[in-house]
Amino acid sequence: MPKKKVTSKIFILDTNVILHDHTCIYQFEENDIVLPIVVLEELDKFKRGNDLINYQAREFVRLLDEIVGDELFNGGKPLGPTLGKLRIETGKPYSQELKNSFHEDIPDHQILSIAEYISKANPDRKTILVSKDINLRMKAKSLGIQAEDYKSDQVRDVHILEKSVAVFDNFSPELIDKLYHEGSFSMLAVDWSYKPEANECFILKGGNSSVLARYDAPNKLVRRLEKKSVYGIKPRNAEQTFSIDVLTDPEIKLIALTGKAGTGKTLLALAAALEQHRQFEQILLARPIVALSNRDLGFLPGDAMEKINPYMQPLYDNLGVIKHVFNARSPEYQRIEELQKDDRLVITPLAYIRGRSLSNVFFIIDEAQNLTPHEIKTIITRAGEGTKMIFTGDLQQIDSPYLDIKSNGLAYLTERMKGQDIFAHINLLKGERSFLAELASNLL
Repeated sequence: MPKKKVTSKIFILDTNVILHDHTCIYQFEENDIVLPIVVLEELDKFKRGNDLINYQAREFVRLLDEIVGDELFNGGKPLGPTLGKLRIETGKPYSQELKNSFHEDIPDHQILSIAEYISKANPDRKTILVSKDINLRMKAKSLGIQAEDYKSDQVRDVHILEKSVAVFDNFSPELIDKLYHEGSFSMLAVDWSYKPEANECFILKGGNSSVLARYDAPNKLVRRLEKKSVYGIKPRNAEQTFSIDVLTDPEIKLIALTGKAGTGKTLLALAAALEQHRQFEQILLARPIVALSNRDLGFLPGDAMEKINPYMQPLYDNLGVIKHVFNARSPEYQRIEELQKDDRLVITPLAYIRGRSLSNVFFIIDEAQNLTPHEIKTIITRAGEGTKMIFTGDLQQIDSPYLDIKSNGLAYLTERMKGQDIFAHINLLKGERSFLAELASNLL
């Protein structure tokens, strides 16, 4: 019996999908894509600017210019041999139901009117509105239009990102003893059913002993970790000990430190950078500027730097914590001052480093959960020889309205890089800022 042919779907794209991933039109396989004309109008407003969102708008416009043709307005233009067609749809009159439900004439409602028109004009095909705006998706569903989030770069299993360090009870006391005396044991020489990933950290317990260890994948060795401090900052728990170990390992070039506020992610990364300052030409600390309450930088008083400083203050606070470990006349304190004076220790908004080739730099990107997967990729591809990159963030505190725990760049990075020899991920669980901060984080 011949197979029944599966009818391709029609996907209608919202503006925010393109601003999230300018290559999105190539992610829908054999299905057709409809681009509402109002989306092009909205993209035009985003073309100017230095933020990554402006870059996405410009790149998509360039992409569209390459595939332009009369077919875009007449039947659609094929995007490739195994892909569907792309079509631009002009504005459509509002149905009575849409008028009754939504009174304002705004871009979102114009997109809804086109989605409703396409759905009714193609009753034999599934029509889906793709948007990262939850409210627009809800509005579409109220009109009987199927709607969903853009899923191409979403993480499949968020639980692996939030897992705690593996603890093995009843482990062989002999192997623990071997770790203490020899520093490592070979995975090839032991019968251990567990298959650790590259740079995975764990706690081994057996008899009356326990040991912290990390898996060295290239050499197939389990190595013992020693508790060590970096630039006056001492680890207070196992996860912080693991973090310092990977942060100071020259073979690990890319690190993701996740965890709630107060677990020490940024502080440890900065202390490790200062400890290794002789090995790098520059230490860069950056974070994306995500305005709160939908108020942009123009809302704040002062010049450009005065507007930016409030967003950078948490990074200065971490630097202040390290400086106060030492006396103001100590060599360590003076070294920090010198590094800042010589521009070898720089705190800057993330947008200010765009376009740079980062060679031999210790680069810390804070609040990375507010970046898109494409933005993460753009940053990492700037890495030159000798550069080490650390992304820190709390997957539960996402300020961007169009990102969530599955679609943010930090989660995407952690899932995609897992198992690579030069990558390590540590999830810090215990808050060490204060008892009050830890209590609030757990109960509120």
